[in-house]
Amino acid sequence: MKRTLVALVQDHPGVLNRVVSLIRRRNFNIDSLTVGHSETPGISRLTLVVDAAGVEQIIKQLYRLIEILKVHDVTEDAIVEREIALIKVHAPRTTRTELIALVGVYNARIVDVGASTMILEITAFPSKVEQFVEIMRPFGIKELLRTGRIAMVRGAQMQRAETEGPEAVRAQPELAAAG
Repeated sequence: MKRTLVALVQDHPGVLNRVVSLIRRRNFNIDSLTVGHSETPGISRLTLVVDAAGVEQIIKQLYRLIEILKVHDVTEDAIVEREIALIKVHAPRTTRTELIALVGVYNARIVDVGASTMILEITAFPSKVEQFVEIMRPFGIKELLRTGRIAMVRGAQMQRAETEGPEAVRAQPELAAAG
């Protein structure tokens, strides 16, 4: 089983490298990793998808990094999660009608049309993205690019940490130790 972790981190150079190195040194596999700025200057949100077997150890180790403000296993929480995929498929004129119909069924988009290819974009739950990729395989996938999973807890569970800033989170043990 896979677990989804969301971490709030200080936006400093090298933080991503330290997180990945820490996990790599302990022989855990990262299935997905995304990171980006949050709405609070100086704080980024990092989303990790890892094997369930080592999730407690990963969380404990992440808290050893000074730049980690909060880590939360959101797998069992009410979350909104998405993934994006760009898929370049073989699309001769004879199959374009079928491709266009499938794009509509999956609420995907056609973002480029070439002489014999189409680039499709889908933004959806990771399982729906996977289904769409599998549906496209018989057409001949020429290139495939998937983002990592992003996840956000519904409601205000992590909002307090983001709006109060890094110093406030470190000063409040219940926020820094939650996970």
